[in-house]
Amino acid sequence: MKIEEIKTSWDLSPLFAGDDDSRMLEQRGEIEQRADAFVKKWKPRDDWKHDDSVLREALDEYENLSRTLFGAGEEGRGSSEGYYFWLKTHIDTANPNLKARYQQIKDFSKKIENELRFFELEIARVPEEQQKELLASQHLEKYRHFLRRLFNTGSHLLSEESEKIMSLKNTTSYEKWYSMLQSFLIKEERIVLGEDGKEKKASYSEIGNLMSSQQKLVRDRAATAHNEIIAKLVEIAEVELNALLENRKSDDVIRHFLRPDASRHLSDDIETPVVDALVKAVSGRFDIPQRYYKLKARLLGLPKLEYHERHVPYGNIDRKYTFEESIALINEVFSKLDPEFARLANDMAANGQIDVYPTVGKTTGGFCVYWLITHPTYILLNSTDRLEDLLTLAHEFGHALNNEFIKKKQHALNYGTSTATAEVASTFMEDFVLDHLKSHGDEEFQLALMMKRLNDDMNSIFRQVAGYQFERELHSEFRNKGYLSKENIGVIFHNNMFAYLGDGVDRSSGSQNWWTAWHHIRYYFYVYSYASGLLISKYLQKQVRQDPRFIEKVKDFLSSGLSDYPKNIFARLGVDITKSSFWEAGLDEIEKLLDETEALARKLGRI
Repeated sequence: MKIEEIKTSWDLSPLFAGDDDSRMLEQRGEIEQRADAFVKKWKPRDDWKHDDSVLREALDEYENLSRTLFGAGEEGRGSSEGYYFWLKTHIDTANPNLKARYQQIKDFSKKIENELRFFELEIARVPEEQQKELLASQHLEKYRHFLRRLFNTGSHLLSEESEKIMSLKNTTSYEKWYSMLQSFLIKEERIVLGEDGKEKKASYSEIGNLMSSQQKLVRDRAATAHNEIIAKLVEIAEVELNALLENRKSDDVIRHFLRPDASRHLSDDIETPVVDALVKAVSGRFDIPQRYYKLKARLLGLPKLEYHERHVPYGNIDRKYTFEESIALINEVFSKLDPEFARLANDMAANGQIDVYPTVGKTTGGFCVYWLITHPTYILLNSTDRLEDLLTLAHEFGHALNNEFIKKKQHALNYGTSTATAEVASTFMEDFVLDHLKSHGDEEFQLALMMKRLNDDMNSIFRQVAGYQFERELHSEFRNKGYLSKENIGVIFHNNMFAYLGDGVDRSSGSQNWWTAWHHIRYYFYVYSYASGLLISKYLQKQVRQDPRFIEKVKDFLSSGLSDYPKNIFARLGVDITKSSFWEAGLDEIEKLLDETEALARKLGRI
C-alpha cells in the first residue's frame, strides 16, 4: 500500500456529507414513516405469532428495518444521523452543540425503539410448545437463533408499557450516575513530574500514563496525584456505586433473575455454568500472576511492587513506529495469516476509517465501533508512534475484521458479537503482531516483549476474573446490608485484588479506593469476557501455529456473529468451552510462557 493512499482522519461522508439539518429532518421523517408502517401492519394482527410463513414475512421486514434503522451495541440504536454525531462527539468531546445534537437523535431513536418494542416482546411470549414448532420450521431456519434468543428472555420480560418505562428510567437510574462520576474524573488535573524531570500540570488520563513510567520518582509522584483525585471523589463514588447496585437489584427483582450476573449471561447468550467454569479455572491458578509479579519486582530491582507499579514495563520497548510503518508491519503479519485480512485492513486505512492522532478535545485511548450492518466500521486511536500504539492498532483491526466477516455471512438480526467472544479476534491479531516483533529482536528485546505479553495476560485474564469476583461479592453484600460504605467497598476490593496479586505487591495506602475509577465494573459483570476471549484466542493461535490451514476455521468463527450459541460456534472448531479442562489448557499456555520468561531472565543474568 502506498503511503499517499493512507488517510489519518475519519471520513464520515458515507454517513453524511455535513451537518445538514434539512437532510437529517428528512431522514427522521423517513424513519418514522417506515417504523409506523411496520407497526400498523403487524401490531393489530396475531397470525404471525403462530403461522411460520407469516412470521417469516414479518421477520424479513423487521430485518430490513434493522439494516438501516437500529443495530448492534448499547449505543447502536438509530440511523446514520446517530452514528455520525456519536462519532463526532468523540473527536470534539467539549462541544456542547454536538452533545445536544446527539442527545436529540438518541431521544428520537428511543422513541422509535419503544414503538417497535411490541414485536420482539410478542415473539418472546409465544407459548413453549409453539416455540418448539417455530424453531423446527424450515421457513424460519434463517432466523432460528434470533428466535431462540428471544424465547430465552420470555420469562424475564414485562408488559410493553412496563418495558418502555424500564427503558426510560435507565437514563436516570444508571446512565446519569455513571456519566456524572466520569465527568468529574476527566476534569481533574494535578501538578506532577514529567518524563523530562520537570513539573507540569497533567490531566487525569495523563497521570494514569505516568504511573507506568520507568522512572520511579515520576511514577510515584503520579500515583500520589492519582490517589489525591480518587480520595477527593470516593465519597461521590460511594453514593454512585450504591445507586447502581440498587438499580441492578431492582431490575433483578422485577425481572425475576436469581443471580446478579444472570442477566449478563442471558444478554451475552452464554450459559451460567460456562462462566462459572471459567471463573473457577482461572481463580484456581492465581499462583501464575503471583509468580509473575514477584518476577517483575526482581527484574525492576524492587523488594515489592507498589500497587501502582503493576503496569510498569520492563526493559526497553520504547521503539518508534510511525502510523505508515505500523500499517506496513501489520500488513506483513496479516498477509501471512490470510491475504484477505491484509486487504481489509488496507482498505480501512485508505478509506478514512481510522482517526489516528491525538487532538484537543478528542476521546483518549482507542476503540473500534460499528452500528448498522450497512455502516462503515471506524477505529479511533491516539497514536504517538509508540510500540503500544502499534499493538492497539493491531487489536482494533482484529475487532474490525471480525465485524467485516460478519457482514459477509450474516443478516442484520445476527449482526454483532457476543460479549463472551468479542475479544477473541482482537487478541488473536495482537498476539501474532507481538510474535513478529519478538522474532525480529535480540534476547533483551525478546525478554521485554515476553514480560509485556505476560503483563497483558495478567490484566486481561486474572485481574478481570478477580474483578468479576469483586462484583459478585459487592452485589451480595449490598443485598444483605442495603448500603455499602466506601470503607466496606475498599475492603472487598482489596481482598479480591490481592487474591491474585499475592505478596509480591504491596497494599499501598490509597489503593483501597481504586475501584472508584474502574469503569468496567459499572457495566455489570462485563469483565469476564476479557478472560474468556483471550483464553479462547490462545487456543486458536496454538492451532494456527501447528497447522496454518486452521485459519479457515478461524475465519468461519469470525463470520459467525450472533448466529448460534458461543458454545456451539466453538464446538464446530473442536473447542468445548463447557469444560473447565479447556480453560485450563489456555492457562497452561500462559504458565509455559512464564517458565520461558524466567529461564531467559536467568540466562541473561537479570535474576
